[in-house]
Amino acid sequence: MTSLSTWLLGARPKTLPAAVAPVLVATALAKSGARPLMALLALIVSLALQVAVNYANDYSDGVRGSDTDRIGPTRLVASGLASAQSVKQAALFSFFIAGLVGLTLAFLTSWWLIVVGAISIAAAWAYTGGKSPYGYNGYGEISVFIFFGLVATMGSFYVQTQTITLKSFLVAVPIGCIACAILAVNNLRDREKDAQVGKRTLAVRLGDRSSRNFYIGLLVLAELVALVIFLPMSLITLASLPLMYSLIRGVNQGAQGQALIPVLVKTGQLQLLFSLLFSIALWLS
Repeated sequence: MTSLSTWLLGARPKTLPAAVAPVLVATALAKSGARPLMALLALIVSLALQVAVNYANDYSDGVRGSDTDRIGPTRLVASGLASAQSVKQAALFSFFIAGLVGLTLAFLTSWWLIVVGAISIAAAWAYTGGKSPYGYNGYGEISVFIFFGLVATMGSFYVQTQTITLKSFLVAVPIGCIACAILAVNNLRDREKDAQVGKRTLAVRLGDRSSRNFYIGLLVLAELVALVIFLPMSLITLASLPLMYSLIRGVNQGAQGQALIPVLVKTGQLQLLFSLLFSIALWLS
């Protein structure tokens, strides 16, 4: 029987800041219109989808054999820690939780959220699942920006305020950029191995130097959007610059393989720190 610690390993908790950040920022933007219960439900949906994606990727990559020689964190199927069927069931259960809570949100707000939720779940599965996974063709970062940036942030704002505004779109951009950066550095770390097994991720398609520039550009863009659009309170987000600079420096100097694992972890930490600082700025502005 697979232990709880093994399932937690497979859920990849270090990626969860990407699920927390959109809800945090959207709630801060809503301010006096924020509804704690709706924010909590949105957070559950976001976390469940993130965990579901992680298990689904573990399953799909495992059965394809593309995870047998990984540099990064241990995968359950490829390492034999859990059967492919059990990991698939864990993914489906996580999708079920996301769908169930999403239905509750739709009942309390608007039924069109069912369509958004269904598309989000389908996109999450198709990332590495199915006959032609789009994550194997370089479109993973676009999907992350859309679903863990725009959709998650604007959706979290909508369920609390019943509106979609230009500001809810603008605050979603930095969140989506840093979420993309998490995937970008993950794919940079695995670039050579992925190329060997036919995974044409964006890092494989761009090459080493351009992939590094892409990662750096995402972090810089996130900070610039926050600063330019939401001055002067957004100056608070500059407190994240020391961490951001250390990440940019490490990637720019050519860290590879195992050396990029701490960069991946710290990029998740940057996502959480930046979203906390950005939320404070939005609340005070």
